[in-house]
Amino acid sequence: MPHSRTGEGDLKAARGGVLRRLGEWCARHFVIVILAWLVALVALQVVSREFGGAYSDNFSLPQAQAQKGLDVLKAHDPQAGGYSSQIVMRDDQQPLTALGSQMSTTVADLEKLPHVLSAQSPLSAPATPSGQQNVGPLSDDKKTAYITVRFDVQPSTLGDDYLNGVDTAVQPLRSAGAEVEYGGPLGELARPAADDRVSELIGFGVAVIVLLVGFGSVIAAVVPLLSALISVVGGLAILGLLAAAFTFATVSPTLATMIGLGVGIDYALFMLTRHRQNLIDGMDPVRAAGQAASTSGHAVLVSGCTVIIALAGLSASGVSFISLLGVAAAVTVVSAVVGALTLVPALLGFIGRHIDRYHVRPPVAETEAGAGDTPQGTWHRYAQRVERRPLRFLSAGVAVVVALAIPLFSIQLGHIGDGADPTSFTDRRAYDLMADAFGPGSNGPLTVVIDQTNVPQSQRSDLASKAQQSLDKVQGAAVVTPLTPTQDGDLLVGTVYSTKSPQNSATTDLTNRLVDDTLPDAVQGTDAKGYVTGTTATQVDFRDIVASQLPVIIAVVVGLAFLIILAVFRGLLVAVKAAVLNVLSIAASYGVVVAVFQWGWGGPALGVHGKVPIESYVPMMMFAIVFGLSMDYEIFLLSRVHEAWLRTGDAKRSVAHALEITARVITCAALIMVSVFAAFIVSDNIVVKMLGLGLAVSVLIDATVVRLLMVPAVMTLLGRHAWWMPRWLDRVMPHIDAEGAQTGSPSVSH
Repeated sequence: MPHSRTGEGDLKAARGGVLRRLGEWCARHFVIVILAWLVALVALQVVSREFGGAYSDNFSLPQAQAQKGLDVLKAHDPQAGGYSSQIVMRDDQQPLTALGSQMSTTVADLEKLPHVLSAQSPLSAPATPSGQQNVGPLSDDKKTAYITVRFDVQPSTLGDDYLNGVDTAVQPLRSAGAEVEYGGPLGELARPAADDRVSELIGFGVAVIVLLVGFGSVIAAVVPLLSALISVVGGLAILGLLAAAFTFATVSPTLATMIGLGVGIDYALFMLTRHRQNLIDGMDPVRAAGQAASTSGHAVLVSGCTVIIALAGLSASGVSFISLLGVAAAVTVVSAVVGALTLVPALLGFIGRHIDRYHVRPPVAETEAGAGDTPQGTWHRYAQRVERRPLRFLSAGVAVVVALAIPLFSIQLGHIGDGADPTSFTDRRAYDLMADAFGPGSNGPLTVVIDQTNVPQSQRSDLASKAQQSLDKVQGAAVVTPLTPTQDGDLLVGTVYSTKSPQNSATTDLTNRLVDDTLPDAVQGTDAKGYVTGTTATQVDFRDIVASQLPVIIAVVVGLAFLIILAVFRGLLVAVKAAVLNVLSIAASYGVVVAVFQWGWGGPALGVHGKVPIESYVPMMMFAIVFGLSMDYEIFLLSRVHEAWLRTGDAKRSVAHALEITARVITCAALIMVSVFAAFIVSDNIVVKMLGLGLAVSVLIDATVVRLLMVPAVMTLLGRHAWWMPRWLDRVMPHIDAEGAQTGSPSVSH
């Protein structure tokens, strides 16, 4: 069916709605819009600095047994029930026993600090019984020791100024020649502040190169970057204000920046690409911007809503820490959508027809051949090959995805301990000193609490004896300290040390063994209750909760995305295909993350020391984020397929046509997003490295293997059946137009 792009543009412009009028208004009144954005940006920065909150990793799991155990311990022994951290000392020149006065002064000064419940001197602790492994607080050679400090709040949530008091307290030991390092939460507080500027500069630098190579125009390369940057800065200021009311994790601004830059550049690029094609087709700049807003702008809006809905699915986890990470990412996604729909048209209106005035190569638009329905460039020839041999391309894509997903079957969720951090971190140095002197389990002691409040006095002696015997026989424990009663006699408290490091799966197994088997057997037949608490036990509980909720998150996110695709494109098999292929691409990215971090294939090259488990919430975050982001390319490609299908009724040619005019922009957009995500691998935070690599690989697989191989192959094989929709379902589903114009549909059998 013959058709001109100009005629299509006239039809859509005539039928355009709110977005077209918004785009034209912003392009026509570009001075007002740009000034409004700049004023809003400055105002948000000022207000955020004045009233914004701080980021903190202080969160609780009220229903977790570790939290219940901590609450019981606090109620009966407030000093023992606080949050503990270690200050580790090492002196190779003299035994630490020679620093008795300095040690006493340090301990006394630590106890005077705000929020400190107690500080235990290692020199006054009882000696380790003969034949038992020494787990501290003083090593056998007297060269290494640690002070256990208990706080009434999580020390990692205290401000940087708090460290000044700690530094002053330990100064006598340092002056005497001892090395002093901070372990645990106190060490996390002492870590250098995260600085994402290097990652951002790398991502921006690669984005500039990709845009210049892909499209040739200097101005066209600047617009997406400028729009994304302004949108993200505004979004981060809003996030800072929200942090005053909610407890966002310290990784939240980094995650928000990562996502905001990626989608911000992509959305602006989608708008810009359509705008430039409209200019080539003869429209004036204002009308071209409005037309871009009514077509690609609709796709941006639908894509943004899909990403936000996917992130909102994280609330199904029931864990506020994870839900708020989703909120943090959603804030910059919203700002990126608003920037694409308002700031980008304003910038395009300001630039006018000079968008290709400066270029490094002949500028290109959606296709290599410019306007017209029969381009003959590289992507056109590629699209024809996919159309002729869809099974070959589908098989190749499936083979790649399956091979990459193989490591997923050995995934081990857990918590990344201090031992994986750079040696420049004080908590890493404290970790190494503890492990060398007292064994790896000393870095993650498990506190056992037996509440015998409801147990008669006559039965408590037998209970204590039975519990001690059960604990002494537990598999995987290096040391079990004697159970001692609290001052009121209602609790029995002891410590279990694993034979392995806190992040090792053996420690996780030991914790679960204590909770599920050892303690229930020990208190059987009585009214006592047993708990395992402490930092390591809390992390294990968090891991177990997240692992149990991951299938729920997957079901919710996949279901929501399926319904959105179904409502937008009115094709049942199209929606099924989108859900299945996106799950496959995410599985492949999981496999790469497992191979790099858990198997250690390339971990040292990324600055990761040793093999580490996959941080428990990373798969959940990756799934929500990637599933949402993958819809950007899915909707952008399918909207063009759908547009051609509605116009021509030729299902196979519609796929080839859409592929040839979107492949360039999808490839460039994906390379930019991959570079933005991959740039965060240089971060010192292992979780940020993991997320950066996982998201980069996910987008790379999704935009190449899935979007350029598997999707067109499947769509070609399905033909017109891809758009089949039962009549009853068509009636109940809401109508969402991805490209902003409803045209007549070819007759499809229902």
